[in-house]
Amino acid sequence: MQCHYCDRDADVAVEKDGVTVGLCEDDFREQMTELADGEWLETVEDDLNVEGIE
Repeated sequence: MQCHYCDRDADVAVEKDGVTVGLCEDDFREQMTELADGEWLETVEDDLNVEGIE
């Protein structure tokens, strides 16, 4: 499987509702960093009543 963002082979693949998306390690890390920096994570933490990782 190819990375969704570049031409490299995917190191990680996620499937939901029959759709599979693959990411190489670099793009996976970049996406995780962007998600961690976003405000939506705080909302999810509040909804789940958990403390963020420092």
